[in-house]
Amino acid sequence: MHKKHYVQLTKSMIPQLFKRRCPTVDPEPFVAAAHVFPMRVNNHVTENLIDWSNIPNDPLFQLSFPQPRMLHPSELSDIIAQMREPGVTKVAMQNISESVRARLNPHPAGQKEENVPRVDGVMVPGMQHKYRETVLFFPSEGQFCHAFCTYCFRWAQFTSVGSGQTFKSNDAAQLQKYIQTHKEVKDVLITGGDPMVAPAEVLRSYIQPLLSSDNLDHLATIRIGTKSLAWWPYRYLLDPDAKDVLNLFSEVVASGKQLAIQAHFSHPRELEVPATQEAIRLIRQTGAQIRCQGPLIRNINNSSETWAHMWSLQARLGLIPYYMFVERDTGARHYFSVPLADAFKIYSGAYSRLPGTARTARGPSMSASPGKVAVVGDTVVAGERVFALKFLQARNPNWCDELFFAKWSPDATWLTDLQPAFGQDKFFFEDEYKDIARRAGEGSSGQLSALM
Repeated sequence: MHKKHYVQLTKSMIPQLFKRRCPTVDPEPFVAAAHVFPMRVNNHVTENLIDWSNIPNDPLFQLSFPQPRMLHPSELSDIIAQMREPGVTKVAMQNISESVRARLNPHPAGQKEENVPRVDGVMVPGMQHKYRETVLFFPSEGQFCHAFCTYCFRWAQFTSVGSGQTFKSNDAAQLQKYIQTHKEVKDVLITGGDPMVAPAEVLRSYIQPLLSSDNLDHLATIRIGTKSLAWWPYRYLLDPDAKDVLNLFSEVVASGKQLAIQAHFSHPRELEVPATQEAIRLIRQTGAQIRCQGPLIRNINNSSETWAHMWSLQARLGLIPYYMFVERDTGARHYFSVPLADAFKIYSGAYSRLPGTARTARGPSMSASPGKVAVVGDTVVAGERVFALKFLQARNPNWCDELFFAKWSPDATWLTDLQPAFGQDKFFFEDEYKDIARRAGEGSSGQLSALM
């Protein structure tokens, strides 16, 4: 395989790229969208993933280039008008972009207020501890990705909206100490952004202390959340420290802890690239497990056939289909979201096409404030059409024991759009969740202490 150097494309390059690849498409609306939504695209995406003969409908183009219809028509026209102003400044463009971003719910699911742990009443930077067994860690060096997904629920982290408010830390000792003192934690998820943009020596500085400590026997699994297998598989093949990364993975497995790569795939085409398949083979040789997840996104993968193809291919490559997520209530959700009724049909239709080895995927799951809630049924009970719902993970693990029901709706796209069924005025978990959220807002560690 010839050497592959990373080349990043910016929004200023869109007109030139379109002129060469799709000269009949007007680039101006796409430049306007890229002023509001973060854009990071590289040469692997443009050369190997996008079908330029199918612009703008190609799903990988929709996935990687901000789309004009992600903006409401009035917003799009205002931004284009501002772009056309003679001598328009960067400050003026930033101001109009920020006014749009402010309306897009940049921090959903209580992640800023309710998920950050506290020690002696003080927030621990760069960490989240929403579920009892799992701690999330956001390394400072992983605050971007090899390319950005247009639907990303952390989109604000890559714009001025997130300035000074991002989750990040470079304190490996603090991570180690926190896990040492929280024996209920069984796994740590290193996430971002994408931690795989960091050099191998930086990854090692965070991971090695978790392998060598005598007080971390309770930590069973280290997970790394990454889109790199799709966006830049050369991270494991040709980057200068690719072998160092693979050696680190082998060391984690040799230590007796499980290493799980939480790979993000949104479309089967991302898996069909030879470089991606070779990177998968090399990672699996280290003993690491690769679990695959991604959201159900309108205009990109909203069909049973697409998901069945993707999950089947993942299983054939030795990967584990893991989660189908529901698009979060943030960003351009009017453009990307799929009604829950349709999401369940797509999931069920895909699941019915799978061999047994691929039937490990759970969903459609909403990562909502109380927890991960899956739609597990669309049925009629006592004469009322309802959604059957179940927590896959929850702030209180006991909530996972109970099936609950919501009135069926053809339009609901999120948990907060649903109403309890059978004349109930609230869902069974609501009062306890409100108490958890209240205590978190008061600066206590109460969001978890009551559960242990």
